[in-house]
Amino acid sequence: MAEVVLFHHVQGLTPGVVAFADELRAAGHTVDTPDLFEGRAFDSLDEGMAYVRQVGFGEVAARGVRAAEELPREVVHAGFSLGVVPAQKLAQTRDGARGALLMHACLPVSEFGAVWPAGVPVRVHAMDDDPFFVEDAEAARALVAGAADAALFLYSGEQHLFADSSLPSYDPDAATLLTRRAVEFLGALDADGGDPR
Repeated sequence: MAEVVLFHHVQGLTPGVVAFADELRAAGHTVDTPDLFEGRAFDSLDEGMAYVRQVGFGEVAARGVRAAEELPREVVHAGFSLGVVPAQKLAQTRDGARGALLMHACLPVSEFGAVWPAGVPVRVHAMDDDPFFVEDAEAARALVAGAADAALFLYSGEQHLFADSSLPSYDPDAATLLTRRAVEFLGALDADGGDPR
């Protein structure tokens, strides 16, 4: 059983993010879902972005890092879109990380270090025509090319938060496949003691 910390996207800790966490829990994993917005949720990406700009991207990322301090070091760091920022930062900089699940976004590895850390497997999931992922796609491909155990999964479509079942952008087929792949990734980490190959 893996322990996962799952960071929500810019609309907050929505029922869809919680439902995704529950799918991982149903597969036997422990999942923590910190609320980086202190109880706030937003009806649109624009409203959520306005809040993030008000608070500051750095503060939102710092809230994620602080939330992880309460958890064991040996966790899988996961994030939906904005949540990728603290997830990727922690996966790259916190000793003991078991892996990373980056969904709907990916930052250049250089944001948090020179190279992706050895021994930390990573999986990136996004839609191939997601306009928000266009710039991130280059960073994701570079990450996969430079990391020992990395994969990029692209799904057909243009929806951004397609794995959040509480949003209009939800794509049940793509979300089901992403969830299956995430469960398999976590299960392999558990079975192999850290190596999901």
